[in-house]
Amino acid sequence: MGHPLIPDLSKLTIDELTNKISDLQSRITYAYRTGNTGVLGQLQLIMQDYQEEMSNRNRRQLEELEKNSKNFKNIIDIQ
Repeated sequence: MGHPLIPDLSKLTIDELTNKISDLQSRITYAYRTGNTGVLGQLQLIMQDYQEEMSNRNRRQLEELEKNSKNFKNIIDIQ
């Protein structure tokens, strides 16, 4: 469930999303330093939405690469 005041993140470019995450990290740091727990909680909820959107985009991009690339076929990944 997303924060109710967050716009549609799918309309943002990767650069805009990255810049917004960076800005939110700075705001979270400031809220933490000043002890403003109410704002801190809200910023963390918003950050989760942005990070989830970034994660979904990265996952979709990897799936697309795996689908279209011959280099990923028949690979056994042992870690």
